[in-house]
Amino acid sequence: MTTLSSGFARARRWLRDHPLAFDATLAFCTLVAMICSSFTDPGDGHGPPAFGARTPELFSVLLMTLTAAALVLRRRRPMQVLAVTAALAAVEYVLMDPSAPVVMSTVIALYTVASRTDRPTTWRVGLLTMGGLTAAAMVFGSTPWYSQENFGVFAWTGLASAAGDAVRSRRAFVDAIRERAERAERTREEEARRRVAEERLRIARDLHDVVAHHIALVNVQAGVAAHVMDKRPDQAKEALAHVRDASRSALNELRVTVGLLRQQGDPEAPTEPAPGLAVLGELVTTFRNAGLPVEVACADRDRLPAAVDLAAYRVIQEALTNVRKHAGAGARAEVSVVRVGATAEVTVLDNGRGSAGRRPGTGPAGGTGADGCGPGDGDGQAVGGHGLVGMRERVTALGGALTAGPRYGGGFRVHAILPVEARTGEPDRPGTAGGTGLRR
Repeated sequence: MTTLSSGFARARRWLRDHPLAFDATLAFCTLVAMICSSFTDPGDGHGPPAFGARTPELFSVLLMTLTAAALVLRRRRPMQVLAVTAALAAVEYVLMDPSAPVVMSTVIALYTVASRTDRPTTWRVGLLTMGGLTAAAMVFGSTPWYSQENFGVFAWTGLASAAGDAVRSRRAFVDAIRERAERAERTREEEARRRVAEERLRIARDLHDVVAHHIALVNVQAGVAAHVMDKRPDQAKEALAHVRDASRSALNELRVTVGLLRQQGDPEAPTEPAPGLAVLGELVTTFRNAGLPVEVACADRDRLPAAVDLAAYRVIQEALTNVRKHAGAGARAEVSVVRVGATAEVTVLDNGRGSAGRRPGTGPAGGTGADGCGPGDGDGQAVGGHGLVGMRERVTALGGALTAGPRYGGGFRVHAILPVEARTGEPDRPGTAGGTGLRR
């Protein structure tokens, strides 16, 4: 039984791959069925049909052969094949009595037209074929017009039209489902690529923030140590201690960031590095140790969502790093975090002028557009020239806005507006708070 079913499956696949051979086989089977039926006399309806009670005329055999041969081209020329078979069937009804079942070929041709065209065309062609052949059978046949053979012509042609339309509708439905599945698959792939790109960008921002801040402090403190090594060894030791602390902090934050990449399938694992406004005092202390006076004012004591808290911390960190690198000697910085309605405003000001009167992304040597987000002069922005770009990306990702530019009278200003209510459904990270209580 298994061998028989597998053989049928192979034959079906072969015929599907060779449609012309299938149509030729169908045409031959139709010819055999028409010739066998032409030897059958249906009788008067009170008894079974009698086989061999009549013999078809040679002209009828010729018409049956011609209509069956036309079915070989039914896929390539469906309308032409229908016209030929219907015309030959009508000729059979008009000239021969009793007529041979040439209409069988017309039924198959009409099914093909209905399955390969639209519904309005099926209705028009089907009604024309049904009406024409039924009228020819009723008018020119020897049997009464109300005989079952005449109504059989109407029924079989109508059934062919309905069956072909149903097959066409099913094919269209299956094709639509397949197309939607393919579109959904493409959408999933595009979404996966988009998420990968966003994650790469987020990781790049985190690595930039960590490396830029700490390497800048290490560079400053190492320069101080080298400058005072011979004359003031105690101050040099203190600077080297700050170098050690900054490098240890950088390694710890890098370990946390890289650790996020190694975690798989852990729903409890953190998705963002730990720093937030709760440790703002420690951040400010590192800059003060590097020789940058910083004043902090945090009027907001409410808890902020984790993403907003982290973004505010990173904005302050990057802005102070740029102040330390570009504001020049004697510069001072002011940091403020204020809750205004449904937003948190972060502002970093300084009074520096820079080594050449320029700041990152603002001078003509920076090569940036009007948004001032490109690399600056000389050193450029910290680590790769993406400081202001990273800040703006962080803020806009939360639905906020960031402006950065020179202040009137000298100095630089970074101002970020972060929507607090935008992430109210996100759980806060333990240990983070919107206000540090610092007022220095």
